[in-house]
Amino acid sequence: MGQRQPEQPERSEQAAQAIRASGHRDGRGDVSGTVELTFLGTGASNGIPMIGCHCPVCTSADPRDRRGRTSAVVRFDGLTVLIDTAAELRMQARAAGLDKIDAALFTHAHADHLGGFDDLRRFNEVAQARLPIYADHATAEMLRGRFAYAFPQQFPFFGGKPDLDLFEFEGPFDLFGHRIVPIPVRHGRWTVQGFRFGPLVYLTDAKEIPAGSMELMRDADILVLNALRPEPHPVHLSIGEALAIIEELAPRQAYLVHMGHWVSHAEVSRTLPDGVELAYDGLTVRTETAFGE
Repeated sequence: MGQRQPEQPERSEQAAQAIRASGHRDGRGDVSGTVELTFLGTGASNGIPMIGCHCPVCTSADPRDRRGRTSAVVRFDGLTVLIDTAAELRMQARAAGLDKIDAALFTHAHADHLGGFDDLRRFNEVAQARLPIYADHATAEMLRGRFAYAFPQQFPFFGGKPDLDLFEFEGPFDLFGHRIVPIPVRHGRWTVQGFRFGPLVYLTDAKEIPAGSMELMRDADILVLNALRPEPHPVHLSIGEALAIIEELAPRQAYLVHMGHWVSHAEVSRTLPDGVELAYDGLTVRTETAFGE
């Protein structure tokens, strides 16, 4: 399967080489070839606390129960890659000390995963450069429709709007010399893309995982998987369904994301098996295996 993309790969690769040579990682130092993931947001589409809700989780004093819309940032080889632009992207970036990104990947075009799209313009301004973003064909078409202003080069300065180069993928693709493997899953009528970064698998908004996608998820050090609530849901995995998938795949460590206000961090954590944890906003995890091993 190929990759549709604009004619700018040389500029992107030169930029990646400069980043790797400098060792720049937002002040966090070298990661010795491993893959690091920071959960920017771990909540479902309404976020937590929800508007007008006074349930125990929405009024909880536990900071782990305060969940922005699901998004993450992955760091490897001196690069910083954003997954989705959640509605709270500006606040998430500030909380995580995220000053720059080198690329953004999109899982799908639902509003909770796109709501902070316009905030990408600040990363353009900081870098004084255009930013590459990656999506499958269906998501790319929606991005062009909703954010048509983001792709032409209209202004002689950065920061007035997002300035983006949109790359379409149809299968595994190259990102600054690293092979990224999309993992298609079903979310109601939608196809959502998870991503594999060597030893790390990140998947959100799944209800059905085809057999071929399950194979792409095997032998992971870290598996991130959505789990909306204890009870079954028509278009999201429940906690029990997610745990069954984790048991079959047997990653070294698994983290649950995209949780609604039915999930108390403290209470549900006590029920989870060894090797499975609820993620929370701001949590950073790291693999033990280098990307490419």
